[in-house]
Amino acid sequence: MSFPLDAVVGSVDELRRHYRQPSALVQGKKRSTLDEASTALVRACPFVLLSTADDQGHCDVSPRGGPPGFVRVLDDAHVALPDLNGNNLIDSLENIVVNPQAALLCVIPGRDETLRIDGRAWVSASSTILEQWDGELRRPTTAVVIEIANLFVHCAKAFRRGLVWQPESWDELVAPDGVEILKCQLSLGSDVASLRTAFEEGYAEELAFDLPEPDDAS
Repeated sequence: MSFPLDAVVGSVDELRRHYRQPSALVQGKKRSTLDEASTALVRACPFVLLSTADDQGHCDVSPRGGPPGFVRVLDDAHVALPDLNGNNLIDSLENIVVNPQAALLCVIPGRDETLRIDGRAWVSASSTILEQWDGELRRPTTAVVIEIANLFVHCAKAFRRGLVWQPESWDELVAPDGVEILKCQLSLGSDVASLRTAFEEGYAEELAFDLPEPDDAS
């Protein structure tokens, strides 16, 4: 299928002509440091989306979760995200090494507003950074540190349009799960039920690996 290319917006000025100017309130929402309220939100947040891009501009978005506050506030201009046990593709980390910019979208379950943090980023193997999670999680191999350039509250409209936190809408969603997609993509021979069981066992094992070893927790 081909798509028409005759209506491509070619400049920022042309793009802006399609939209009204943002209100003074919206324009004033961007900040470069954490305040008391946004700090409290980050310290309560159990789930973020990490956005990065490589040196060619190819983008990546990765879900990251942990105990509330697993994103550590280092000071009012820096946050750190542990790289917990994963699939070892390390796409996001490789992107940051070659293009040191990243963004986080901080999500609180049940809340429609989200907090975006973006800025200069680097992958740290510093023990001073990695020990931030000692006693709560197994010490990560590395962490992503972001120096905040922009901090911005996204309004509730997207989550409300999608009925994201309304359980009565979930039963209407008919879509394959991750196991069904992988079976299709990789031509896996096992039946879906057996694959789900294997995946659940793998999840349990890998999540247990995130917990501190007995000596670390003491």
